[in-house]
Amino acid sequence: MLYSGGDRNNHFYTHSLLESHQLPKSKDDFFLPPQLHSDGDRGDGSVKYILTGDGAGTLFKIDEKNGDIHATKRLDREEKAFYLLHAKAINRFTNEALEGESEFIIKIHDINDNEPRFTKDPYIASVPEMSDIGTSVIQVTATDADDATYGNSARVVYSILEGQPYFSVDPETGLIKTALANMDREVKEHYQVVIQAKDMAGQMGGLSGTTTVSITLSDVNDNPPRFTKTLYEFRVNESIELGSTVGVIRAMDADVGENAEMEYRIMSSDGPGMFDITTNRSTQEGVIVLRKPLDFERKRQYSLRIQVENVHINPRFYAKGPFRDDASVKILVEDVDEPPVFEHSSYTMKVREDAPRNKIIGSVNASDPDDKNWTVRYGRLIRLKSVYHVPVVISDGELPVQSSTNTLTIRVCTCDREGNMKLCNAEALTARAGLSTGALVAILLCVIILLSECVIVVLFAALRRQRKKEPLIISKEDVRDNVVSYNDEGGGEEDTQAFDIGTLRNPEAIEESKQRRDIVPETFYPPVRRPPPAPARDNNGDVRDFINQRLQDNDSDPTAPPYDSLATYAYEGSGSVAESLSSLESATTEGDQDYNYLSEWGPRFKKLADMYGGDDSDRDS
Repeated sequence: MLYSGGDRNNHFYTHSLLESHQLPKSKDDFFLPPQLHSDGDRGDGSVKYILTGDGAGTLFKIDEKNGDIHATKRLDREEKAFYLLHAKAINRFTNEALEGESEFIIKIHDINDNEPRFTKDPYIASVPEMSDIGTSVIQVTATDADDATYGNSARVVYSILEGQPYFSVDPETGLIKTALANMDREVKEHYQVVIQAKDMAGQMGGLSGTTTVSITLSDVNDNPPRFTKTLYEFRVNESIELGSTVGVIRAMDADVGENAEMEYRIMSSDGPGMFDITTNRSTQEGVIVLRKPLDFERKRQYSLRIQVENVHINPRFYAKGPFRDDASVKILVEDVDEPPVFEHSSYTMKVREDAPRNKIIGSVNASDPDDKNWTVRYGRLIRLKSVYHVPVVISDGELPVQSSTNTLTIRVCTCDREGNMKLCNAEALTARAGLSTGALVAILLCVIILLSECVIVVLFAALRRQRKKEPLIISKEDVRDNVVSYNDEGGGEEDTQAFDIGTLRNPEAIEESKQRRDIVPETFYPPVRRPPPAPARDNNGDVRDFINQRLQDNDSDPTAPPYDSLATYAYEGSGSVAESLSSLESATTEGDQDYNYLSEWGPRFKKLADMYGGDDSDRDS
């Protein structure tokens, strides 16, 4: 009997083999114990073992001498979980079967060699904004190719890697839910969530896979419409056609799609039925259109109250309302130049053919709807302007119609109580010459501007002439106060109380009758002649006499220069040892002065004593 190991009772054998990630390094790496053995095998090498079936010769080989079975390649349970083989033993020399054929099943046991894989990558999902916590978003699924019935190799656990704190995932089912309340689409609309699936029940060493879930917050009507301004103002000509657009207003809504759809309506107006408002569905704008004709002379402005409201309102967000807003609209009507209009489209007048010349046969009535224009009614002129040019068309009633056209110029003048014309205004008088009021105003402005320019030129010339006025001293050598004279007997430049500095600057301007400021004029107090002083006893008497005389002469002279003062020339007083050395004390001749005293003054004056102190005979020699 062919058996495996000690099992001799069955011809059907089952062996288990673990799948491997690597190729075998030797022939013993995939040995499947126990080996096959026949009862007729005596160990003499006469028995030969043969293996057939799934993978025989390629994946599995048998040692024909001893019956050992080996795997030659990596076995992957995910490709094939078991193999069915057949084995037999024959005589090597006669090829006769020693045993009946036996069947073998080799089962591949699973190992954790496959990571979890998600069915999609990425996932796309959306959830309404402002959803409650725990609102389901999407369920993700990961599969593991390992054997789910063997160990934890295929047991997957889900976790969130990115996307907190906004979303969470159920670890067992992979269901993604909202984890934060009041998520506002107007604040953030798109989120990227990364989900991980890990086998081995999430334990250490397990394999993992990831996927990205792109979640978008869908819009809900949680924002009311709001006007950008509280007052809108539009201007429109009175001649605008009915049904034309007067103005366009728009309210802003932060929502999108149908949640931003709005409806406009006129709540009140001081011109009932004059205007209507419609909604432009593509732009969500309110379009104001004209329903009745405008007349500037009748009404110049209109006031409307406009309301806007969302079309689709979510009752869940009533607390955020009201979902409407109001605004004021002012429509200003602008005037256009309109032609005069007759009261009737046609007039019929009858006159006898023998009627005298200049007989009044009837009258027509016309009016101009515009204002600063005119109105003719029943042949009476209401004064609103000074000059009018009225076209007159006269036609007969026979066929063919004969007509004539002319222009009537009407000039408004001032009249007295009796109706006599007194004076016509300037506009009427200049109308014949072709000058309008605007032209007269322009001419008057030009004249005023020219006169203003002349006045400016005259003032400018006067200022220039004043700036070019010649100075008091014309001389180029004018040094003003910088020149100090030292040949006078006055007090010098420090004596500022006894004379006028202007006189020094311009001597030519001195008037002959100008009086001195520091003395009493001679005309009121004649000069007093003082008696000559007594002769001095010392050698300085002649100096004092000289100074006193000069002082008296200057005090009594009203025309003398006003810078005189007492000046001392090397005079040290009567108590001085050297007395005075001034040459003013010298006599008129050298012989009148005795210089012998110089020899008594010491060695410093020896030279002078030698020169002047000798006898007359010495000097003559």
